[in-house]
Amino acid sequence: MKAARFSRFGGPEVLEIVDLPDPHPGPGQVRIAVRAAGVNPSDWKKRSGLMDQELPQTLGYEAAGIVDELGAGVADAAVGDRVFGFSTDGAAQAELAVLSYYAPVPPSLGFADVAALPAAIETAARALDQLGVASGSTLLVNGASGSVGSAAVQLAVARGARVIGTASPANHDYLRSLGAEPVAYGAGLAGRVRALAPSGVDRALDVAGSGALPELIELAGGPVHVVTLADFAGAQQHGVRFSRGDSGRAVYVLSEIGGLVESGRFAIPVAQTFPLAEVAAAHRVGEHGHLRGKLVLLVG
Repeated sequence: MKAARFSRFGGPEVLEIVDLPDPHPGPGQVRIAVRAAGVNPSDWKKRSGLMDQELPQTLGYEAAGIVDELGAGVADAAVGDRVFGFSTDGAAQAELAVLSYYAPVPPSLGFADVAALPAAIETAARALDQLGVASGSTLLVNGASGSVGSAAVQLAVARGARVIGTASPANHDYLRSLGAEPVAYGAGLAGRVRALAPSGVDRALDVAGSGALPELIELAGGPVHVVTLADFAGAQQHGVRFSRGDSGRAVYVLSEIGGLVESGRFAIPVAQTFPLAEVAAAHRVGEHGHLRGKLVLLVG
């Protein structure tokens, strides 16, 4: 099969499409003929040498396609099913991928649409769980218009929370369409939030990593009520929890998201698609743009 890979660290030019042996599913896993695979910031962090140090490395943790091989013990999928989910070995940007966690593709979505979901919804749901966001609470999302931020907004609204979201003014109407109350980010954030919520907020989620943790801590009444997905150094400095997948993943959201999608309460736009062979172009766009939505590779 053909797959995206790099054999040295560097810029997008180190990416190549290579022939690799076909993978096969283990117990509880399925293999899919990949139709679309999501592209995430972790991909260019890996390619740049900021994460795993072994070489060579494949890419891709989320994909959608058609089941063509079942692992032992699989009873909730059949060959020919349309599914989406996680490739835990990080090799989803390929013609074939093994999924360890998967769910049926919602009927109203195409493969590119659903391939954009797994990483964003798992990250968002995990952070909301860690914060204990529930009905009646007020949540501030710093960086609410990107794929993870907008997922957090919509999942929190579905839980019955009031959501205030930071974004540039150009994205305020978009946030309103998701059910959030928008405010501009940057200097004076705390005052703008208090104009909407005079006593502050119950919880705060930092998706942007823009140095806003001190204000989020003030607004939420202490670091215990704040989680960041993007500011590791700030989390250590201010005693805030840094959310990462190795502390337990919220994979249950794969099975739950279909109901929200079909009822019109959840969507993540696809910003741009690329053929698998143009994975380097996808990296260039992702690294240099503030996108509303996800980048997706089309396969097959």
